[in-house]
Order: sequence, then C-alpha cells, then structure tokens
Amino acid sequence: MLLFPAGAASAPGKGSYIFYVGTNTDGGSKSRGIYAYRFEADSTEIVPLGLAAETTNPSWLTMHPNGRFLYAVNSVGNFAGPNSGGVSAFSVDRATGKLTFLNEVASRGADPCYASVDKTGKLLLVANYSGGNVAVFPILADGKLGEATVVVQHSGHGPNAVRQEGPHPHSIDVSPDNRFAMVDDLGLDELLIYKFDSTQGTLTANNPPLVKMDAGAGPRHFALHPNGRFAYVVDEMESKVSVFSADFGSGAFQSLQTISTLPQGFTGRNDDAEIAVHTSGKFVYASNRGHDSIAVFAIDPAKGTLTPIEYTPTMGKEPRNFEIDPTGTLLFAANQKSDNIVVFRIDAKTGRLTPTGKVLEVSTPVCVKFLPRD
Repeated sequence: MLLFPAGAASAPGKGSYIFYVGTNTDGGSKSRGIYAYRFEADSTEIVPLGLAAETTNPSWLTMHPNGRFLYAVNSVGNFAGPNSGGVSAFSVDRATGKLTFLNEVASRGADPCYASVDKTGKLLLVANYSGGNVAVFPILADGKLGEATVVVQHSGHGPNAVRQEGPHPHSIDVSPDNRFAMVDDLGLDELLIYKFDSTQGTLTANNPPLVKMDAGAGPRHFALHPNGRFAYVVDEMESKVSVFSADFGSGAFQSLQTISTLPQGFTGRNDDAEIAVHTSGKFVYASNRGHDSIAVFAIDPAKGTLTPIEYTPTMGKEPRNFEIDPTGTLLFAANQKSDNIVVFRIDAKTGRLTPTGKVLEVSTPVCVKFLPRD
C-alpha cells in the first residue's frame, strides 16, 4: 500500500479538512490501521492520502481539541498481558495527514471500544467493552498518555444471557460544562451518570447515579443536542432511540420518548450502531446494521422528541459508524462488511439524504473523524 502519494500535501484552503478512518485489522481484513483522506468542503473533493499509521484494531478514534494529537483505542484483549486492550497516541501532521506514533498504554480492560477527550484537553476517557469498566488517562504536554488516574468497574447483567451476561460499557462522553460523564452500558441497560473531576481525573457516582433503560435495550452511543437540553441514546439491541431531557445543573436525565429506528413491517435481524445530532439541531441520524440504512428523524424544537423522516439505504453492509462533516453538508457512512464509505448529501431543510456518487474503498471501516487543516 502507498503510504502518502506525491502531491498529497497541498496548502490548506478555506474549508479544508483531513479525515481519518479507523478500521478492524483482524478477521481476514486487508486493513493495516488508520487511513487518511483530504476533504475540500467547498468543492466536496476527496483525496486519498493512504495509510496514516499502522496499528492494531483502531476501532474508535478521537481528536484532541488542539488538532495536534489523535487517540485510538486498540480493541484487543491481551495488550501487555491478559484482560486489557490498548490506547495509542499519535501526533498529527495537518499538511500531509501523517500520524506519528507517540506511545501506547494499557486501557485497563479488554476490548476498548470508545474514547473521548475532556473539555480541558488534559484527560482521555475510555470505555472497555469486554472489561466491563471505564477509565481516565492523563494527556501529557507532548500528547502522550500517562497511566490511568481511575478505573471504575461495573457489575451486574441484563436479561439477554448471551449478550448481557455482564457489564459492557460502550461509550463515555463528558457534559458541555465538563462536570459529568455519561456512560452507555449495553450489558446493564443503563445510562450511568458520573461526577467528573477534571483536576484529579476521577469519576464518582452522581445522585441519581443512572437512568434505567428498557430491559434488553442495549444502549450503545450518546448524542447531545446543541442546546444542551436534550440527549439521545441509540439502543443497539432493540433498534430504538431513547430521548431524554438533560439537566446539567444536577446531572439528571428524564425520559421523554422511545422510538424505533426501523420502518414498520421490517422483521429481519438488526443492530443499531451510531447516532448523531445535526449541527443545526433539527435532525437526528441513527445507523441500522441488518436493515443497512440510516434512519433520519426531525427534532421538535420545543420538546426534543423525534418524528421519522426516512430510512436511507447505505449502499453497503453493516454501517457501524457514520460521521457528518464539520460543515453539516455531507454524511459519510462507513459500511464495515462491504469495505466502503458511501457519501451522502444532507438536505438542510428536510434532513433527507441523497447519494453523491462518491464511494471510498477501504477495508473494514468502523470510525470516521474530521480535523481542520488550518
């Protein structure tokens, strides 16, 4: 594979971005790690930049707010010994998209699947799916990761004996004021709320400590409305979106609605994966694996509740992840099992998706993240 094609490092213009694609590298995948593309928002030109960094199973990526560093979870169960995955730190060359490896630390639980950087840029929060815990890591001045400041182990199980035999944290995100961390635990059917101390890098149970989801729902990912008043959780196992009001004065969430991500009459196998609120605050998008579509919803601006608009085929298999570009114009659907990323145009008035004809060929894509070049 070509690492970085000649001419890839053009001068950044207005609306010029790099986007990175995390992949799975095992199970017969041809992928070798994280891939980079240049994206010009004005012209919607996409230029492949090749392999940005070779690393094992970078199944989730997150960018540092300063744009200088990228962090990837290495979704394995035996990094530096059993029962732990890894978390890798890279420095970013925004001219070429190249990533330079800085260090890797044990995630303190097997199969990490999600990471986010807090608002100070000094801490990385990680969810360890098979390990059943969440952990916090200091980000050093040079972008490297230190050893965990806290590891919080979850306990219990859900009603599904196969998939919910124990805790399975699937995401961890901080509140806009950096005072709380929200964790979706698929194994427990819980949205757990932690008080987050960014000075000490600690997590302690809030009061109330959690919101109980429907039995067997399998909450996976969390998205917050731009106004900070409404939150949306995609329930992987029940193929639904749970809607909440959010009070970040107390860290309390109140249930408002639960709505299916599937059209009426669909009876096949399906697992939800990703969820996002459009930057306009008008629409919610959620991905269906099995139905292989993006469910599009309109948001009631006063109530935060959802009304279905359409279910757009992703033109591929198993859309594990999608990302809306920073301008809110395009949606990039990463079809894990058809080895492609299909690009759709977003109608600013209706939220509907239309294929642009752009299809990127990349083996087992599972995460897409954007970074401004200037």
